Amino acid sequence: MILSLIVGLGLPLLGTTAGAACVFFMKKQMNPLLQKALSGFAAGVMVAASIWSLLIPAMEQSEAMGKLAFLPATIGFWLGIIFLLLIDTLMPHLHIDSKEAEGVKSNFKRTTMMVFAIIIHNIPEGMAVGVVYAGWISGNTNITLTAALALSIGIAIQNLPEGAIVSMPLCSEGCSKPFGYGFFSGIVEPIAALLTIALSSIMVPVLPYFLGFAAGAMLYVVVEELIPEMAEGEHTNLGTIMFAVGFSLMMVLDVAL
Repeated sequence: MILSLIVGLGLPLLGTTAGAACVFFMKKQMNPLLQKALSGFAAGVMVAASIWSLLIPAMEQSEAMGKLAFLPATIGFWLGIIFLLLIDTLMPHLHIDSKEAEGVKSNFKRTTMMVFAIIIHNIPEGMAVGVVYAGWISGNTNITLTAALALSIGIAIQNLPEGAIVSMPLCSEGCSKPFGYGFFSGIVEPIAALLTIALSSIMVPVLPYFLGFAAGAMLYVVVEELIPEMAEGEHTNLGTIMFAVGFSLMMVLDVAL
């Protein structure tokens, strides 16, 4: 069980680290079309993961409630939205290609606030992995190890482009620092997952709410950050196509595993 947990929580960090390593062999600024494609792909994976790995299991866990089985997932979903809205409002951060910082005013450097933006992105991903593994560890739910592993693999795959997106714009500072920023932003995920699992004793009885919470937080990130990134600038269908690719891949992973 411990080995499975280490692998499951480590895969998303590995994906981010591998993406950040792009700075060592792609030393120029990221092509805008490539960034659109990567953002679209990541958005597709996150939307599919929110539906098949989080919301549907949340409603299955609540099927004893009959026609009200949607209620815990819906309540948790909105709590996740509100939670990310508060973090987005309070935490100083700067999105890629944006000139004005968001959140409370601060004297942080531009690079620091860009990393904070990715950290906000990674918190719900780590929580999503943690809540699914907490359900598996408890043994009192119908969440299997393969289902939890599917989510970890999906998050790791979408973290590959995410690691590149956060690191590539900082290439002017050399290679080591951008790689370090990307790696640091990824550490948030296993930490968030471990904290979520630590609360498993009080989580399992209300697991559907936590699954919905993680889904709401992830979808907030998709709509707030990834969709605008894949749609900005010159019109192209590339982001939309890659969204469909990411969505299909995560759907297949979740159902097949």
